[in-house]
Amino acid sequence: MTTIAEQAKDVKAAAASGLAAEVVAVFATDQAALAAGGIPPGAVAVGDQLAAFTLPDATGQLRTLDELTVDGPAVIVFYRGGWCPYCNLTLRTYERDLLPQLSAYSARLIAISPETPDASLGTQEKDELTYTVLSDTGAHVADALRITFDPSQEGLIAQRTLGVDIRASREDRGTRLPMPTVLIVDRDHIVRFVDIHADYTGRTEVSDILAALQTLPTS
Repeated sequence: MTTIAEQAKDVKAAAASGLAAEVVAVFATDQAALAAGGIPPGAVAVGDQLAAFTLPDATGQLRTLDELTVDGPAVIVFYRGGWCPYCNLTLRTYERDLLPQLSAYSARLIAISPETPDASLGTQEKDELTYTVLSDTGAHVADALRITFDPSQEGLIAQRTLGVDIRASREDRGTRLPMPTVLIVDRDHIVRFVDIHADYTGRTEVSDILAALQTLPTS
């Protein structure tokens, strides 16, 4: 099984060889700055209870946290958007390697980004995802969990030179983003596992999620 870290390394290498040097330098500077900044103070932690939320899925249907945890724990994945290559490889890896194993834990997989339902539907179709994808307009849920950050202006400009304007797929036309984060939340909405990546190229491995699920009570 190829790890997400190995796949991300390949994406970085492809970018380094295929993009303009000044663009690569901007992205590298951003990644280093985010990593140095670390996890925001007060970020969601194990033992916290998630506040109830209601978000639209890729078809516009409203889904609640109660509904998503009614049968067991929820593995909740916060990602930046369908324009992010690191997000896409992660979402596809979870579809292929994680989702088939979740029934053993009566667990559900949910991915959340600040993009519109239409954009989420595009991501779901492009990556051939069969699990639930939700839209957190304005990144309000992510903000409440204190896992958001503001991209640098230099980074946003560099993205636009590549034809990517992250505002275009958002109802709020904003740029605030969630840090790549995985939570495991039980039926009482208690957080049982947290993995937050300040550097957006980092992601939670399938093996770590499965190991965390194995520690949860079965009843």
